[in-house]
Parts: sequence; C-alpha cells; structure tokens
Amino acid sequence: MSVVDIIIEALSWIFILSGAGFVVVGAFGILRLPGFWLRLHAASVSESAGVILLVIGMCLQAGATLITVKLIIIGVFLFITGPTSTHAIANAALVTGLRPVEGKGLVGVEPEPLISDEGDNG
Repeated sequence: MSVVDIIIEALSWIFILSGAGFVVVGAFGILRLPGFWLRLHAASVSESAGVILLVIGMCLQAGATLITVKLIIIGVFLFITGPTSTHAIANAALVTGLRPVEGKGLVGVEPEPLISDEGDNG
C-alpha cells in the first residue's frame, strides 16, 4: 500500500465519520429540541451536511469507478431534495397557522400587502 493510498483511506474515513457525526447530532436534535421549528432546522442542516460528507467519503473509498458516478448522482439528488422537502414542510406548517415563537422583546410584524386597500390605482 503506497502513501497515496493511505492518505486517501484516511481522508475517506475522516469524511465518513464526520458525516455520520452530523447525522447523529441531527438525530439528537430532533429528539431533544423543543418545538416543531427547531426540530425541522436540526433535521435540515444536519441532513444536508451529513449527506455531503458521507458521499465524499464513500466516493474516496470506491475510487474511480462506476460506483463513484452513481454515488455522485445519489448525492446530488439528496442534496436537492432535502432542502426542497424541508421548505415544503415549513411552508405547509406556516400556511396552516403554525408560527414560530417570538423571542422576548420581539414583535412579529405581518408583511405589508402588495396592493393597497385604499383604492388608489395611481
């Protein structure tokens, strides 16, 4: 085993263990954090970071093969669909009336309407 192979092996395990660490921390966040919005944030951030690191580590393990191409395609798919699904869930929760809790001293201000109610057209 050459020095380059040892470095690639070490890097791949660093990426795999780091990705697994992100996923485990995200799982604890989902279990321990109070409220829907904090849990959704923990799941989203840890899933995106974990997937990227895991796929990089597995690509380094696989080498320059067809498996690496398949892993990259799977990684791109997960990287696109993860934030998209999180956004869809958050939007659905917001539309149904579930609002984040305001911090102490903060006042939630509704956005101003795009069209004025005064009847002015000009």
